[in-house]
Amino acid sequence: MKSAGPKVAVLVLALAAAGLGVAVVAANPGAETPVATDYCRAPGSQATQVKEFTTQQYLDPEDTSKSLQQLIDSASKDGGGIVQLPAGTFTLGRPLVLKSNVALKGTGAATVLKAGPEFLETKGPFGGHPLITTNGAQNVTISHLTADQSGEELDGNTPGRLTEYLIDVRHTTNALVEDVRTRNPFTYSIAVVASSNFCIRNNDTLVTSSGKYDQLDGIHITDSHGGIVEGNTVDQRQGDDGDDGLVAQTIGAPVYDVTYKNNKVRGGSHGSAMQLAVGKHEIRNISVEANRFWGSPNGVKIGYYDGNAAVHDIVVKNNSVTDTPGPWLDFQGDLKNITVTDNVVCQSGAMKLGEAPGNVVSNNREGC
Repeated sequence: MKSAGPKVAVLVLALAAAGLGVAVVAANPGAETPVATDYCRAPGSQATQVKEFTTQQYLDPEDTSKSLQQLIDSASKDGGGIVQLPAGTFTLGRPLVLKSNVALKGTGAATVLKAGPEFLETKGPFGGHPLITTNGAQNVTISHLTADQSGEELDGNTPGRLTEYLIDVRHTTNALVEDVRTRNPFTYSIAVVASSNFCIRNNDTLVTSSGKYDQLDGIHITDSHGGIVEGNTVDQRQGDDGDDGLVAQTIGAPVYDVTYKNNKVRGGSHGSAMQLAVGKHEIRNISVEANRFWGSPNGVKIGYYDGNAAVHDIVVKNNSVTDTPGPWLDFQGDLKNITVTDNVVCQSGAMKLGEAPGNVVSNNREGC
């Protein structure tokens, strides 16, 4: 299936690896991005206008963020477009702020956006240090690149570390984050905050640091609704600092109508494979389906933070949970309509599910 709408105009940023020249030129409209399944309803940027940009020289060989921000701003002002990056490492001295109707795309893993030595000297819009933030932009895409926050080289333990995140989708409708590899985080790797109609698909998060940071979650959905987290590989445990793999959290608003499907997840040593983190607002209509959870201290759990709102209409089905010493499912509190069916469990702790109206539990089995 392909996403609906017209083909997208492409603005190509060609950076010669040796000469560090910068040229942005209009190209023929590209093909629409194929959607892996019917579940992803957020096509991201679908710009239709073409404009040619030309920058005569590379502004700073040690910091490409100013050049890239100018391209993003110009593309959005002209109605939108794709800023296409070739393979190479692009050092950022400050966060990139994506704008409405713009797609930021690389060629895959070899396109690396990396926080540079001066990165921590400039804060993001909310006082943190995101590598890329949408900051209220609508209809955006971030795809086919590696995002390296340089947490091993920088000291990311600064004020605001957990106010913005490595890839930060915030106050945005229609956001697609696809085929992004996050490396060396000092905060959450991919976060969706106060947003709707989002698709976080086929990404790869990794935590390798030890003893330097805490609360390094993988894919974290906060105060948001109407989205899918699908086909991602989340490994928060190659080092010792990792926390939860997948999260749905309420701080200032409920989280609802979100599907977590077909992800491969190992939670970090400080966390769980997946957590529903409840505050003063409820979590509802969440589907946790066909995921592989492995090697985590705990499986899928509910945690309470500054509140104990209701959790209801949750489906946990067709998942596999392996090598998890804690409970493979741990739901307690104000519950209703919790469905736990057809999950396969191997070398993991027992299920803990509080009694609640509408609960359905069936066909969960051992299967090593």
